[in-house]
Amino acid sequence: MIFLNELNDRQREAAETLKGPLLIVAGAGSGKTRALTYRIANLIKEGVAKPWQILAVTFTNKAAGEMKGRIEKLLSENFEGLKETNRPTIGTFHAVCVRILRKHFDCFGREKSFVIYDDTDSQSLMRRVMKEMQMDDEKIAPRAALSLISRAKNTMAGPDVFHGRAANFFEKQVAMLYFAYEKRLKANNALDFDDLLLYTVRLFKEHPDVLDEYQEKWRFINVDEYQDTNHVQYVLTKLLADKYRNLCVIGDSDQSIYGFRGADISNILDFEKDYSEAKIIKLEQNYRSTQPILDAADSIIGKNKKRPEKKMWTEQKGGDALEVWHVRSEYEEAEKVAGEIERLMGEKVRLKDIVVLYRTNAQSRVVEEMFLKYGLPYKVIGGVKFYARKEIKDLLAYLRIIHNPNDTDSLLRVINVPPRRIGEGTVQKLQAFALARSLTLAEVLKHVEMVEELGETGKASLTRFWDNVTKWKELAKQKEVSYLIKQMVRDIDYKGFLMDGTEEGEMRYENVLELITVAGKYDGLEPEVSLSSFLEEVALVADTDQLKDTENVVTLMTLHSVKGLEYPYVFIVGCEENIFPHSRTLLDEAQLEEERRLMYVGVTRAMKKLYLLAAKQRNLYGNYQNNPLSRFIYDIPEHLVVRSGWGEESAFVGMQEEQAEEKTPKRPKIAEEKFKDGDHVIHATFGEGVVVERRGDLVTVAFKDKAYGIKKFAANIAPLEKVD
Repeated sequence: MIFLNELNDRQREAAETLKGPLLIVAGAGSGKTRALTYRIANLIKEGVAKPWQILAVTFTNKAAGEMKGRIEKLLSENFEGLKETNRPTIGTFHAVCVRILRKHFDCFGREKSFVIYDDTDSQSLMRRVMKEMQMDDEKIAPRAALSLISRAKNTMAGPDVFHGRAANFFEKQVAMLYFAYEKRLKANNALDFDDLLLYTVRLFKEHPDVLDEYQEKWRFINVDEYQDTNHVQYVLTKLLADKYRNLCVIGDSDQSIYGFRGADISNILDFEKDYSEAKIIKLEQNYRSTQPILDAADSIIGKNKKRPEKKMWTEQKGGDALEVWHVRSEYEEAEKVAGEIERLMGEKVRLKDIVVLYRTNAQSRVVEEMFLKYGLPYKVIGGVKFYARKEIKDLLAYLRIIHNPNDTDSLLRVINVPPRRIGEGTVQKLQAFALARSLTLAEVLKHVEMVEELGETGKASLTRFWDNVTKWKELAKQKEVSYLIKQMVRDIDYKGFLMDGTEEGEMRYENVLELITVAGKYDGLEPEVSLSSFLEEVALVADTDQLKDTENVVTLMTLHSVKGLEYPYVFIVGCEENIFPHSRTLLDEAQLEEERRLMYVGVTRAMKKLYLLAAKQRNLYGNYQNNPLSRFIYDIPEHLVVRSGWGEESAFVGMQEEQAEEKTPKRPKIAEEKFKDGDHVIHATFGEGVVVERRGDLVTVAFKDKAYGIKKFAANIAPLEKVD
């Protein structure tokens, strides 16, 4: 067993525990995949199991691929003569279930050649079902209905059970859709992703002979990331393991952060209830982080009641204290991050070794703009850059139509967003009519009654749409752009369109509110100038955005997206009550515990250095918020942190004093405050120039070098400095 010498004592114990139920509680960065792969190799090495008797299940194709690669390497290095066909079965839950159903789907009286519908296919089918049932997809979003049906399937609740539990009008409507959706899936001989698991469980329960076949085939079962399993995955695993009880699960309840997707933390917490004879091994040695980071993580997660006790440690010596910066505003927060990254670059730190984490996508906007100002290349993971998000592009298209009705591309983008029964056929007839008479689409929309090819319903929908545009155009002459956006969102019920009952919908609406925050910078200008200046700034920012992706870049992502990753330098911004933990979790103990686990995940991503930032006042979602420091910061012992920045003296004296103390937040100066006409400036690329105009956050500069001429900049992101 020489090859096991590469493991630490606890990892080796796990690799040498070959029979019976085994729970490996694996802390962050403790080498859990290593322990699991060596255990699988050792099962073969010791002759306890034939390779084909071993099943290893994980959650993502990437994780399955990595595990397969590691096991292949171990087997090829340590076992001569092992045939390629004699390999363990390694894959995701869904992939394993497809394999089973392809062989046995005829047990349901169905063809084995079933098709698998992805999310897009499922949404298309749901739209057709809703159309057939004459349900308004403006009132019930297909995505929201499918989200509810998915949750039902993950708890193994069929249409009958779901219908019996329906507690309100929305759920009763979805229950009707559930029946119809299932009927159409069957008619198409199709399964959605949730069905792959659900039908496999049904197969095992209804056909004991098939279950026995797979219990004999896979006598040794291994499940990675067990804390992320939902109810149907739990049942599936239990059925397979019931005969021989050789079940090894590995995971960390402290990293269970997907409750909103149906993950059930009780599966890992209650493992011993199902398997009283289970052996429990804790992997507590960490290979990723310094001890101060681990101690901070332990102090944060230790406040959760429902968790097994464990304490992370490392053989690494020393390690920097955590930096806690309490600043005046979200702009100062972003500037501190950018400034520190510049300092780290001076110490030869690579940008790709740095990550900035936030609780919600909308928080990235200020960080992105500050990085553009500092010329720091970045990429957004688990989302798209702020101004490239669909909901932002939709609203900007509306504003462009108001500013310039002849912007046909923008008009076509939103003519049926949100859905207003203006189909492609109607649009094609409009375009053909306009083209034949050399008119713009806007000119035709003013007089849709001229288009005889259109039906009365289409004409009515188009008239209502253009009446709104006309109303907003008049409003733009009287009100600033932030007010205009708010009114526009109300008039088309864009909130209702986005808030479809999913967490993703909530985040999309938060992005809309954040756009209103940006627009607020132009509230001091004349109404029509406010709109045009705002659109110019956004165009400039979006244009700069296009240039910034290269290999060596800073990574920006949500805390949910960073699980499984690690970075030498980690910044977590927005560490304030109501931001993180999120306001919607504060009254629910289970959700609050999941927020704490999310913080634990964020902290344990850091290898060398961790920065926690909070703002005294934050303009987020169009409103100023005065939030106290996050409770998670108070959980960290003072000897582990270095406090700096504004509010240093008051940062740790208690939440009540923190709330009572008032300071004026630092906000970025707009162009009209930073520059005056005639100022001599220098630009990092274009050289020296003179300011010739200022409007809100826009500044126009005439450069001495005639090759560059006159250019406009968004002052807050342009590398533009005054020259005395």
